[in-house]
Amino acid sequence: MLQERPIAKTVALVAGGAVVGAGLGLLFAPWSGAETRRVMGRKAKKVQIHATRFGRRIKNGIDQTVEKGRALVTSAA
Repeated sequence: MLQERPIAKTVALVAGGAVVGAGLGLLFAPWSGAETRRVMGRKAKKVQIHATRFGRRIKNGIDQTVEKGRALVTSAA
């Protein structure tokens, strides 16, 4: 039967893995910090634009569906 690990040991292993991962990320980063922030800012802006457009398309589709439903209810009455 498997022994359960103490919570503190598990937390220490996860934290240690995060530190090692962050260190490797900094070591192998393709750009400087300022350039990375600029690139990430541009990507975030593009994602924001796409999300806004997607939300508008969904809203327009819902509005059209509601209008069709209202027209059906009105014509049936």
